[in-house]
Amino acid sequence: MGSRTYKSEAIVLRSMRYSEADRILHLFTAKRGRIGAIAKGVRKTKSRFGARLEPLSHVELMLHEGAGELQTITGVELLRSHHAVREGNYRLNVGLIGAEAMLRLFGEPEANERAFVALARFLDVLEEAPPLEGRPALDPLVLSFQLKLLWLAGYLPHLTSCVECGSNAQLVAFSARAGGGVCAAHAANALRLSPEGIAGIERLLSTPLADAAAAQLPERARRDALAVITSSYEEHGGFRLRTLSA
Repeated sequence: MGSRTYKSEAIVLRSMRYSEADRILHLFTAKRGRIGAIAKGVRKTKSRFGARLEPLSHVELMLHEGAGELQTITGVELLRSHHAVREGNYRLNVGLIGAEAMLRLFGEPEANERAFVALARFLDVLEEAPPLEGRPALDPLVLSFQLKLLWLAGYLPHLTSCVECGSNAQLVAFSARAGGGVCAAHAANALRLSPEGIAGIERLLSTPLADAAAAQLPERARRDALAVITSSYEEHGGFRLRTLSA
């Protein structure tokens, strides 16, 4: 098959130096899902589009698909730089958690419009949200975003009744293996959750990202949400996010 050139919106998830002047980029594209691409010469001071390919930038790319695994970027139009996200450590770390979650949950070159729209919305909301104090991993916006990504990936935590017996009794724990909350009778090997944690997770799942960013959730609820997210990653994907340790 011959090589092809096409245009697609994309968000830069990760950027790595390659050789003296190039960069290899992990991208989530609107048309092809996650792809790897090389941007040649972008580390040169006279590069036409090096500054447009910073991590978390929302761009429109011209991509050349050749015989190798990496596609080649031949043109870049900047749509949203998200410069404000990269300016401070707190928002940058929140953004990088979201980017790594996309990399790990949607790692195939397969279009997913809803995931792409969610990522773009997450970064837009993050840019406008005031940076909070504390640990970025407990930020309500990034917790909500990851829960929504789990839902889009087919791993929605079921929290309306016990996943083991169907009982509507109070849920007291979370079983990643079973895929949801469990009542006291089935909580022996499950992750204990507080009532405010269960309510907080349901709120983060059911509200738009902009509302989640402004949510005043108690720390216990945010910690429980993070525990559900990380245990779901380990059970369904066999991974941990490095950025969650920030």
